[in-house]
Amino acid sequence: MTAQQPGAKVVPDALWSPALARGLIRDDVMRSMRYRDGFTDLLGADVPARPGLAQRFMHSPTVAALYERLWRPVMVAIMRLHGISIDAERQKASDALHLGGDQRVLDVACGPGNFTGFFSDQLSGDGFVIGLDNSTAMMERAVRDNSGARAVYMRADALSLPFSDGAFDVVCCFAALHLIREPISVLNEMIRVLSPGGRIAVMTTYGRESLLIRKGLELGAELCGVRVFDRATIPAFLSAAGLTDIDQQLRGISQFVMARRPGEAGDPWHTRSTSWRAEGRAIGF
Repeated sequence: MTAQQPGAKVVPDALWSPALARGLIRDDVMRSMRYRDGFTDLLGADVPARPGLAQRFMHSPTVAALYERLWRPVMVAIMRLHGISIDAERQKASDALHLGGDQRVLDVACGPGNFTGFFSDQLSGDGFVIGLDNSTAMMERAVRDNSGARAVYMRADALSLPFSDGAFDVVCCFAALHLIREPISVLNEMIRVLSPGGRIAVMTTYGRESLLIRKGLELGAELCGVRVFDRATIPAFLSAAGLTDIDQQLRGISQFVMARRPGEAGDPWHTRSTSWRAEGRAIGF
């Protein structure tokens, strides 16, 4: 049994009984689960190896607070100037993922839970969404600002998701794939825990087609520890992993990519798809 952290306690059985009954959490991580301040903590005092500037910021309680009080309102104002409603954009994401009912949803690198909390309101019955992040500061902010009857928060490593293969009907990452030190490895983990017939979605950076703009973005991003993705990397990876119905939408310096794992529960999913399309509008926040 892992040593108990100060202020932590063993996860109450009632919190996880629906998830455990459906084979959600891997047996090998059960002993390390601790419940603290409204979220499950699997990392204790551990921190990611060699974090960059952006990663250190996301682990800061001050930054977590500023995100909600300053940065997010500024982004809201900018989006409104362009005729974009944040709630409408999150609803588009929900619709694209066909959220509803008893679905099991995983929101990877969820930050303060802005999408997690919204998605939880779309579910019913035994449906739930887990918001996962490795930042204690972001978990505390998520619990404070985006709690819900169907929203559960977990501090864990996205590079080694603590869930069984095929555990989720929907897996998404809308906040921080570009901030993770090994984003492709995280994508691989996201696919591993996606059930046959399930949908996966990612919103992240886009380096544009202009060489000058792309190099400028990459240089600035590299200094801050942020990854700038090109047009092809994510769709090509999803296709190579056997996912189908790949749809990429580009907007400004962001991209939204969605795909589906073939088959029904229990069916093989090795079908290959090499086609994907790009459109001019993406879900943005």
